Amino acid sequence: MNSRLKNIYTKLEQQRLDGLIVSLPVNITYLTKYQSRDSYFLVSRKKNTYFTDSRYIEEAKLALKGAASLRKVNGSVFKLIARDCLDKRLGRVAFEERYLPFAEYKKIKEYLGKKTLLVPAHGLIEELRQVKEPEELEKIRKAIAITDKALLFIKGFIAPGKKEIEVAGEAERFIRYQGASEASFDIIVASGPNSSFPHHIPSERKIRNNEPVLVDIGVEYQGYKSDLTRVFFLGKINVLAKEIYDIVLEAGARAIRKIKPGEKMSSVDRAGRQYIGQKGFGGFFGHSLGHGVGLEVHEAPHISKDNEDRLKQGMVFTVEPAVYLPGKFGIRIEDMVLTTNDGCEVLSVAVNK
Repeated sequence: MNSRLKNIYTKLEQQRLDGLIVSLPVNITYLTKYQSRDSYFLVSRKKNTYFTDSRYIEEAKLALKGAASLRKVNGSVFKLIARDCLDKRLGRVAFEERYLPFAEYKKIKEYLGKKTLLVPAHGLIEELRQVKEPEELEKIRKAIAITDKALLFIKGFIAPGKKEIEVAGEAERFIRYQGASEASFDIIVASGPNSSFPHHIPSERKIRNNEPVLVDIGVEYQGYKSDLTRVFFLGKINVLAKEIYDIVLEAGARAIRKIKPGEKMSSVDRAGRQYIGQKGFGGFFGHSLGHGVGLEVHEAPHISKDNEDRLKQGMVFTVEPAVYLPGKFGIRIEDMVLTTNDGCEVLSVAVNK
């Protein structure tokens, strides 16, 4: 039995729960160490059960030896889940309230009748996922290494006359050749005034000389994600753009210096945000300073001004201060960091200019 399942058993016991229906694919992947697709997972001390259909059943048999019994779905999966709960005489079974659709919840409840109580639960697995294990870190490091290479490649590919969408397409092609299964989100290439939109969709706009080009890219490697942003300049950098770039770079450095186990996440956000504010651009930085990255590209921990939770060794997240000037340009520099036993390690190494 893997340690992740042991940890979830402990949580269930603490909350007087007999089982947990897991429906979010990445949470199933985390608990089983098998990339889940079209499946459900019932966690119980009596026996874990993995529900999937004929497309994945043979593959799952090989991957889940000893971790769970398998149920082949040929009809209603919700009836099978309920039957399994009843057969195991589970009295209180939790479900992921954020991820199980109401219609599915109603079906399971209907089949359970009154013998088993469904209990909404939030964050049981996500809390465990925040601290990365060595094998997870290895995959994240590989994803970041591919992303670093992609940014260097894109820096050389960008040129006046190239379309944003063309650059994004070349980046997508490049990461596949480097071993990534896919991009971890739609790659952002935003030139000139488009860079002032934090989540710009690459367009037919042609890149021009003497303007910034913001590239936000991440990859997936064996289920784990990366997320980095760099801003490249073609031709001359105007005075204002250079000033803001240096401000954003320093804001990130100040935030990174605050990172260590026990530090409040709000303090890390504040370290970067206050500096941008002191320089007169606080009103142009609207989003949080960072977010966790792992099986999802946006996951806990959330590095925001309102989060009073404390950092733990093994947490991986982004640091991405920014300034967006509407109608002019935007500057965002995003790195990924690991909280170590006495500080932090910057995992990304791609050029910052």
